[in-house]
Amino acid sequence: MEMPQARTVSGLLIEQAERYGDIEALVGAGQRYTYASLWQRVRAFAKGLSTLGIGRGSRVAILMGNEPEWIIADLAICTLGGTMVAVNTWVTTRELAYILKHSDADGLVFADRFLKYDYVAMLGEIEPFAENVPRLKTLIHHGARGYGDSIPFDEIFERGRDVPDSVIDDAVAASLPDDIVYLLYTSGSTSTPKGVQIQNYGLIENMWALGNRMHVVPGDRLWLAVSLYWGLGCENALFNLLTHAGCVVLQSAFEPGEALRLIEEERCTLFYGTANMAQAMVEHPDFANRDTSSLRSGGTVGSPDQIARVIQLGAKEICHIYGLTETYGNCNVSDGRLDPPDKRHASVGRPLEGVVQRIVDRDTGEPVRTGEVGEVQVKRFVMCGYYKDEEKNREAYTEDGWFRTGDLGFYDEDGYLYFRGRIKEMIKTGGINVAPAEVEERLMAIPGIKLAYVVGVPDAVRDEVIGAVIIPEPGTTPDQTAISTRLKAELAAYKMPRRYCFIAERDLPLTTTGKVHKTKLPDLFASAD
Repeated sequence: MEMPQARTVSGLLIEQAERYGDIEALVGAGQRYTYASLWQRVRAFAKGLSTLGIGRGSRVAILMGNEPEWIIADLAICTLGGTMVAVNTWVTTRELAYILKHSDADGLVFADRFLKYDYVAMLGEIEPFAENVPRLKTLIHHGARGYGDSIPFDEIFERGRDVPDSVIDDAVAASLPDDIVYLLYTSGSTSTPKGVQIQNYGLIENMWALGNRMHVVPGDRLWLAVSLYWGLGCENALFNLLTHAGCVVLQSAFEPGEALRLIEEERCTLFYGTANMAQAMVEHPDFANRDTSSLRSGGTVGSPDQIARVIQLGAKEICHIYGLTETYGNCNVSDGRLDPPDKRHASVGRPLEGVVQRIVDRDTGEPVRTGEVGEVQVKRFVMCGYYKDEEKNREAYTEDGWFRTGDLGFYDEDGYLYFRGRIKEMIKTGGINVAPAEVEERLMAIPGIKLAYVVGVPDAVRDEVIGAVIIPEPGTTPDQTAISTRLKAELAAYKMPRRYCFIAERDLPLTTTGKVHKTKLPDLFASAD
């Protein structure tokens, strides 16, 4: 394939509609769009939005599950030169009010509900809008119920029916590669969420490189139950497929039986999700009767043992992804087809083409030697800053313009990156720093241990001691004494866990994006006392 020439979202849609018009681009909720019909649909919705005063500089939030309408609204907002604000589907009323106000959202496209969340009721709790979300003027609802004078989603197409083509053509012509098209909010587990500003060109260039690392080709089909609001969804997955003329097959919300059906019936070739999702599918009663052999590649995160679950599902060329929302969702990705087997999943791969990255000593800022752990810093591709937060921007960048990821890692002699945890997760016990990832790696090499998470547990004498949260393999009962004996032969004394907690995987505390909530793991030891 040739890399798309376009460096704007709207330009990419036009180019792909011309080059691959008959190839399917989007499937979900009974709807099917080719690249040609998707652009027509996006263009028609953008015309309708323009009648509501939405255009260049507008900020429109989206709050709904993985529906085709999410993607259509997203691409239409970008086409008009606006900024799409993605809202977590698990949002609370307080968080929704904060994001709508902080983002200066002019409009909101929302579903009436998603799973147990009633968004119509939430909007009622945010009132009065004039005081709590003063910029919010336009509401568009998808579903049976609206709120106030909100406009039904399908009515937007009718409103744009008489809008001349020149309105969209002018908006496309005015779009620039450096325009901010996405505002994605971090989970905010320890403070208020931060608004990550994403530009046109990075969505195309970085995701082109991502798709190449995964060997994506026109006609590939991606199963996607990962939430679109998450960077892994609307950054990585969507633009990986759009730049390579692939098809996104949406699942509104993850359910393993339905996931198996979609993968089989749609002949999905790419998996995007977590190891837990794969495990749930493999363990589902329908797995034995479903054909998932069409799966080939895709992206996931986790330990080699966790990634093995995805391979068991059928994606034998699965790639290991590393990145942050701030680095366009990914900056390092392993090659599940060509990388050496010993590096393919143990590392997170080499930097993608175009990525500028370094590892430095946290104290001196000097580059570290091969094999030495330091902070991962990125200069390209990186967000153009947090929205309306100069203090956090000063903290996030070095004086010479490198983004501080806050992650620890090292390069091997071949340039592969090995992730070694978050700086904030470093444990200081008896005055000595311990990286949790090193201890976790040794624990998960012990037979009978499925997963292990190492955290600092408050201690009156040592400030912190090392605690190990262990998830045993089904049907096994790990022996704490045997575990300690083995670790003593492999770890320095100060790295040894002094507290153990054995739990089932379902009892792990999770964030709203489905990640393990490490800041809550120490609480498990208190409850075990």
